[in-house]
Amino acid sequence: MAHIAVERNRRRQMNEHLRVLRSLMPGSYVKRGDQASIVGGAIELVRELEQLLQRLESQKRRRLFGGGKAPKSVMDGPPLPLQQRHQVNLLDLDHSSRLREEIAENRSCLADVEVRLLGFDAMIKILSRRRPRQLIRTIAALEDLQLAILHTSIATIEPTVLYSFNVKIASESLCTAEDIANSVQRILCFIDANTSSQA
Repeated sequence: MAHIAVERNRRRQMNEHLRVLRSLMPGSYVKRGDQASIVGGAIELVRELEQLLQRLESQKRRRLFGGGKAPKSVMDGPPLPLQQRHQVNLLDLDHSSRLREEIAENRSCLADVEVRLLGFDAMIKILSRRRPRQLIRTIAALEDLQLAILHTSIATIEPTVLYSFNVKIASESLCTAEDIANSVQRILCFIDANTSSQA
């Protein structure tokens, strides 16, 4: 009987911890309410927050490296030359087929953009300074590129925001991960220019 009581108490504590964990996570990270989905969503969220923290620490080091006079924010000023990286992998799905995975990065003073493309599915991550109406304008521009948005998540640490978009590419489109990354960077430049002119 004592063993049953201990096991019941352990399950009650586990369910309570999972309930608290779920309440701390944005709803977009929990697709279902089962334990595996909650833990899996928490892992995904922690990984994205770790990436955001690393990038923020990198920005902080760049500011400190400038000496006593604090340089302008990496999100301010005219666009700097873009830093780009492009990588292509072939993934074995089974013995008869291979799927092409592309990874492209496009960094500027406005934003760091990363695109992972697998078949007609893509994950787009954008790390940038927050701007008024930035999210709605970005979504509208992505849809204009014939990218159907399936899932969106947002992590914010003022004044920076990390957007993650899962998108489906129109089957007739022949765009690459690099094309998408370049287009997203142009979208952000356009949004920034419009926001600055209205300020």
